[in-house]
Amino acid sequence: MPKINGNEIRPGNVLEHNGGLWVAVKVDHVKPGKGGAFAQVELRNLRNGSKLNERFRSADKVEKVRLEQRDQQFLYETDGMLVFMDTETYDQIELPADILGDRRPFLQDGMTVQIEYHENEALSATLPQKVTCTVSQTEPVVKGQTAANSFKPAILDNGVKVMVPPFVGPDEKIVVNTETMEYSERA
Repeated sequence: MPKINGNEIRPGNVLEHNGGLWVAVKVDHVKPGKGGAFAQVELRNLRNGSKLNERFRSADKVEKVRLEQRDQQFLYETDGMLVFMDTETYDQIELPADILGDRRPFLQDGMTVQIEYHENEALSATLPQKVTCTVSQTEPVVKGQTAANSFKPAILDNGVKVMVPPFVGPDEKIVVNTETMEYSERA
């Protein structure tokens, strides 16, 4: 694994630190009036989700970890475990359902998900950025309510609430951004 200086840490980098795997969430470069400059880094543990604030001086060396990314197809859910299949080797793996967090409702049968591995241990799963959903219920359009940027609440077929433009009605298919969990466009 390559070693990098403490001032080269960027948000999103995965580091091996204190015997664990950590992802840099926030990095602030601080230059105090007295003493040397340092990077104040907010780290999140990839295995248990705990957080840690750490200072790294430019002379400090940290191990930067490369994660292997594999596209895997979602097959089914059983007893709180999600079953994925590698599309190249057809190997199946089970991951806990909470690996997706609050984006879990957007997971659909047959969807291709990007799973990040470190030495054959699955650490995280990323859904496609845009997912097509059906609006199950929303308020009717109020005539004359065409003000710019006016949105109304809608409940999707997966139970998630999003804000949609007034022209979107029930049983319509829309595209939702899974990162921001907001309406993107009509499907």
